[in-house]
Amino acid sequence: MTNEIKATLATEVSNMKNSINKVPGLGVISVRKRQDSLTFVCIKKKACEQVGIASVVTELPEECTESEVLDAVSMLNHNESVHGILVQLPLPNHLCEEKIIIAVKVEKDVDGFHPVNMGNLAMRGREPLFIPCASLGCIEVLNRCSVEILGNKVVVIGRSMITGLPTSLLLQRHHATVSVVHSFTQNPEEITCEADILVSDVGVPNLIRSH
Repeated sequence: MTNEIKATLATEVSNMKNSINKVPGLGVISVRKRQDSLTFVCIKKKACEQVGIASVVTELPEECTESEVLDAVSMLNHNESVHGILVQLPLPNHLCEEKIIIAVKVEKDVDGFHPVNMGNLAMRGREPLFIPCASLGCIEVLNRCSVEILGNKVVVIGRSMITGLPTSLLLQRHHATVSVVHSFTQNPEEITCEADILVSDVGVPNLIRSH
């Protein structure tokens, strides 16, 4: 499935280059030196290379100031060869994620975390420019596996801004009946047992077990 998607994207990028002599450009800002964050950045860079998308990674030290991160965002905002920007999350605690996310141009917010994009995702009749990739990937997998979403009961475990929340919103756009289970939910086992589709956004091994 992954190779098929990459092949399709590579063809689209190649056609774009041949027709207008341009390729999409992705700008990544990486601050934290967490191993998982570094791994994600490497995966994104490699994926870009495989399909012909240009990418540039701006690496900042973990002790950098908020102004330095905002300056990096501004540079990518004004770089005409960069069409999409993502800030690798989470950021160090001394940086305000919300302020930095809002600084990204809505038109380049490929993560889909800007309040305008997230708000449009939540509102009927409006279309976000971008949707968070994990959520979109979830729908893509279900569709490619011919799993019916419309009318089915879906339980999303977790409500993070990165995955849980946008996934629940996107599933509602596909007319699923969605329940969200979180740390304050009472009787979560009863709710999850009723699900036709179960989506986990907690990253805890063996949390979901069959009965």
